[in-house]
Amino acid sequence: MPKIKLDLLAPFENIPFFTIAGFRQWANDDSVGGQRSRELLSRWQRQGHIIQLKRGVYMARRFYELHRGEEGFAPAVSAILIPQSYLSLEYILQRLNILTEVTYPVTAVTLKNTRTFDNPLGVFVYRHIRPALYRGFEPGEYFGVRFYRASPAKALFDYLYFRPLPRRARLSRWDLVDDLRLNLDDFLPESRKEFAGYVEASASEKMTDVLSNLWRTVWRP
Repeated sequence: MPKIKLDLLAPFENIPFFTIAGFRQWANDDSVGGQRSRELLSRWQRQGHIIQLKRGVYMARRFYELHRGEEGFAPAVSAILIPQSYLSLEYILQRLNILTEVTYPVTAVTLKNTRTFDNPLGVFVYRHIRPALYRGFEPGEYFGVRFYRASPAKALFDYLYFRPLPRRARLSRWDLVDDLRLNLDDFLPESRKEFAGYVEASASEKMTDVLSNLWRTVWRP
């Protein structure tokens, strides 16, 4: 295929993602099944001109190189991979300095099935949560892509809700904050109240014990 066909990629260098269907429409590919477009995108992927985010969804290498360090980049990619998910767990807690460990994958919560995407942009992990607990997040936007971020309280709740912890008898005596190296000294009173609300909504004995542990060890009146 002639190199001039790279000109077809130019409009997609200024947006965070595009689909095969969108490219077919722009390229005016009326071949059966869009075979010409598929062959072209496959070649560009091998040559490094585009990056496959997931099946049928791509990002232009130029966009990646220009924007990969921006704050909204990873959140937008996370939302592209699974729309209606929200960033939570380690990804949020690390940015709030609540978790002091090293780099984590991009972590999010969804009503869909638990799954992981491992693509050239990184590792994106999604945990399934039941509808009653699908809340506690705020919207953001990046290049027209809508994404959502958990509040500090919801990110902490999700982190502890999904994390295996000691059985109830041991949990009551365990210093959870110290063992998990959580920095909760500056957790605001309104965030503590919000966290307690999620615990009540969960109707989980484990999370009730977690809340008691937090009150005993770090949120003492």
